[in-house]
Amino acid sequence: MRNLEKRVGKVVVKIHMGDITELEVDAIANAANSDLWMGSGVAGAIKRRGGQDIEREAMSLGPIKPGEAVLTSGGALPARYVIHCAGMAPGGKATFQKVSSSVRNALAIASDHDLVSVAFPAIGACVGGLSERESARALATEVVHYSRSPRSVKEITLVGLNKYTCNCFSQAFDDVQE
Repeated sequence: MRNLEKRVGKVVVKIHMGDITELEVDAIANAANSDLWMGSGVAGAIKRRGGQDIEREAMSLGPIKPGEAVLTSGGALPARYVIHCAGMAPGGKATFQKVSSSVRNALAIASDHDLVSVAFPAIGACVGGLSERESARALATEVVHYSRSPRSVKEITLVGLNKYTCNCFSQAFDDVQE
């Protein structure tokens, strides 16, 4: 599997296997902690590719509560913005509810800024303590909910580094839409 595309209401949902930092979209989401410092995983990859200024800008907006999200510039990334989705507190564990809430808040922020395309990784998965399946289910639930009354965001890309994560995204959409 390399790319898959599904229509959910008026929103096109793409599933992409690869590096989220390479995508040319309006915004990419960061799987953040609530203090907004960027260590390893997706956050580390964003900081390495986009530059330290992204982390400095994010930290100036925090801390935030798990489940919240904030917007920063995209630095040197192809994406114009980064939406930092706090799925957990530092040293804590992500939950379905916190990930769902952070995705819901991210889509509201994107719409408030008239963004059209947003990409999300498996927020809260692995290092965050949530399984890829649970993360995918949280993302799918919020994307389907958003698609019922979409605002500016018309294209949402879910990004996995491997086939398993991408399959989890695909299965989650099938399950949520039943």
